[in-house]
Amino acid sequence: MEITIAHLYPDLLNLYGDRGNIITLKKRLEARNICAKVTEYSPDDKIDFLNTDIIYIGGGSDREQLLVCQKLCEMKEEIKSYAEDGGSILAVCSGFQILGSYYETDNEKIQGTSLLDIYTKQGKDRLIGDIILESPLINSTIVGFENHSGRTYIGNHTPLGTVTYGYGNSGNKDIEGVVYKNVIATNLHGPLLPKNPLLADKILISALDKKYGVTELEKIDDTFENSAHRYILEKYKNK
Repeated sequence: MEITIAHLYPDLLNLYGDRGNIITLKKRLEARNICAKVTEYSPDDKIDFLNTDIIYIGGGSDREQLLVCQKLCEMKEEIKSYAEDGGSILAVCSGFQILGSYYETDNEKIQGTSLLDIYTKQGKDRLIGDIILESPLINSTIVGFENHSGRTYIGNHTPLGTVTYGYGNSGNKDIEGVVYKNVIATNLHGPLLPKNPLLADKILISALDKKYGVTELEKIDDTFENSAHRYILEKYKNK
């Protein structure tokens, strides 16, 4: 078996060590003797949606985010078709906003790909710090780090989780992220997946199920990953 991961524009979207999400997916596949092929795309490359199992879109500064958004809007129909057909996407930080209808900066309103019926407005203050979610997607907690000034409103979409500590999508400390089919979009980075092995495996299972009908993964040693996860939970359990 082989899973192909498309890492979109890592030279532009490379904040907060989010390349660690790619490393985590790759290592967790290889630990189960599943071949992992990672293809890094530049803005001049044509994305092979047909032969891609997981798409990753990371975070960048406003300038880089605008460049990527403009590029992805040129192929928004292909992105929609990929997602509607069950393709797996993990979009973090800037990627979260780009998948929406639009996002606002200090100076302009920028149209997104409209894969998700969400929008982001610029806030006055940045929302920064560790965050903890209760997520029905994996029937467990998700921990991470958020650093965003945008306030994202997801309408009728399903959130990734309910905030138990932190700010969340709009700063109201209620919900965070979006789940749509096999698309996960979130402000959590730092990177996200090394501290959340259940979430990483959820993404892998979705891709393996679509391609091979595999719905379970062999258990591997998550001692270090779970220790990092528990550290955040313990740090804020009484706050």
